[in-house]
Order: sequence, then C-alpha cells, then structure tokens
Amino acid sequence: MDTSTHSMRTLFEQLGLPSGHKEIEGFVTRYSPLPSEIAIQDAPFWSASQSQFLEEGLEEDSDWAETIDELDALLRH
Repeated sequence: MDTSTHSMRTLFEQLGLPSGHKEIEGFVTRYSPLPSEIAIQDAPFWSASQSQFLEEGLEEDSDWAETIDELDALLRH
C-alpha cells in the first residue's frame, strides 16, 4: 500500500500536466476563479480521463483527495 503524501507537483504529473512551480502557478492563474457551483472534476478545462481521476480520488477519499482539495481551494480564489 502506498502511504506517501502527494504534492501538488505529483498531482500535476499524475494528470499529465507540466508540474514545475511556474507551470502550476500559471495553470491556477489561467483557470481561476472556478465558480463555486462547478465541482473541480466538472471544470471544462479537464480531459475526460483527468476529470475521472479527480472524481474517483474524491469519491473514494483516496490518498490524492487532500491534494485535490488543495488544488480546488487554489482555483476558487
């Protein structure tokens, strides 16, 4: 069982996105603010597989859930 804590960088890598600090900041800047009525996994900028990964991570309260929640908070500002 993988008990490691995931970082924002590893989440972006898992999503197949550039994962450098500047790229993550740029992504958040580009897509913020995400309206409160849109769940993070339903945001229009995700591919189907990215959306599915985020949804499963949250629904299953996986070890990714905390980092997904962190990204969600960043996108709401």
